Amino acid sequence: MANEHYRVSPPPYPGAPPERHDPDLARQTEGVLGRRLFAYLIDLLMIALFAALLWVVIAILGLVTFGLGWVLFAILPFAGILYSAITVGGSKQSTIGMRVMGLRVVNLVSGRPVDLVTAGAHALLFYVAASTFILWLIDVAVGLGRSDRRLGHDLLVGLALVRGP
Repeated sequence: MANEHYRVSPPPYPGAPPERHDPDLARQTEGVLGRRLFAYLIDLLMIALFAALLWVVIAILGLVTFGLGWVLFAILPFAGILYSAITVGGSKQSTIGMRVMGLRVVNLVSGRPVDLVTAGAHALLFYVAASTFILWLIDVAVGLGRSDRRLGHDLLVGLALVRGP
């Protein structure tokens, strides 16, 4: 990545890292919002399968540990966040639904692959916004108003969804 390819803008708030803007980013994000919707619908099925698998593993672990492992049932409501953190924070940088729809997540701030913690924070912010209609509307409105189609929770963690392998 050549430095002359990127334009650096001032940080959005004091102490924030400056954002690097790729002039090709608007082209790479064309049609991303529609693809995101269908990717999430696919991911809902994957999350249900992942939660079912977790349930079976925790049930067996609980039997083996004479009930002690059943405490782990408390993580089942967070199956969607775990799924997103593991898949987006993994080597493919996308969930299964994103892969099917030809999307991947990139870190615009550092240029490095997305780590597990950032992917988990991204998923957590998404589910917080999605659970409240007003926050979800604001999140989507931000994406519709930007040329790079980044949603509000993408901006908060410095990520973007782009088309590509």
